[in-house]
Amino acid sequence: MKKSVLIAAAAVSLLALAACGQKSSGTSSSSTAKAEKITVAGSTALQPLVEANVESFIQENTNLQITVQGGGSGLGLSQVSSGAIQIGNSDLFAEEKDASLAEKVKDHKVAVVGFAPIVNKDIKVDGLTSAQLKDIFTGKVTNWKEVGGQDQAITVINRAEGSGTRFNFEKYGLDNAKVVKASEQDSSGAVVQMVSQTPGAISYVAFSNIKDTVKALELDGVKPTEKNVATNDWKIWSYEHMYTEKGNTTDGQEKFITTVTKNKTLLEKLGYLSVEEMKVTRDQEGNIK
Repeated sequence: MKKSVLIAAAAVSLLALAACGQKSSGTSSSSTAKAEKITVAGSTALQPLVEANVESFIQENTNLQITVQGGGSGLGLSQVSSGAIQIGNSDLFAEEKDASLAEKVKDHKVAVVGFAPIVNKDIKVDGLTSAQLKDIFTGKVTNWKEVGGQDQAITVINRAEGSGTRFNFEKYGLDNAKVVKASEQDSSGAVVQMVSQTPGAISYVAFSNIKDTVKALELDGVKPTEKNVATNDWKIWSYEHMYTEKGNTTDGQEKFITTVTKNKTLLEKLGYLSVEEMKVTRDQEGNIK
């Protein structure tokens, strides 16, 4: 009798182990193991919009894993063209960075964003002329009293080389003038923090990065708004691109990019415009049509 009970118990134990083995095997071959991993990096001007779309997207597409990083447009373009990442975010056309890159990547225009000069909130200036803005960033004007503000030294803060934000601000806001040497920050978030904490500071960020800790300035009497961007009355703006490797773009990548492009609720909430909202178009040379 005892022998029969021991045999029966052993049999039950073996069945239990077998069942556990099958469950473990099923998990290892599940959607987690088969998930397509997509790394998105580059433009910090586009980063808020991309990050805001991730959570709801992966809840509906459990076979995809998405990681979003910054680093600047230059990094996004170079890494996607080499296959190091799957999607490269950029505030500029690939041709504007390097003509050879355009042959290696596929362009997806997902939005439009404006860029604005921002200052420390204690600055008693609400707007500048384009000439005054250029004089500040080229070092000709060094005190706020020279442009209608208080007697306080101006501290210029720049984005680092390779930044799409810097490229567009200098091209469309400063007419490609040579800027003064200044502190450089690697991200728009760092710029906002530095400007908010530095007396007399001025810099620039995308509308999507403007916080209530800093003040955005008007230019030539025009307010930095999405409505004025759409008509090109506010001229400092760019298309936001999500680049993929040419010939190696997956359905998962296309699906996520389409989601970012079509989510008009987030576009409006975060300070972007859809491409369809623009009343004008601009080519990579900067020509308006």
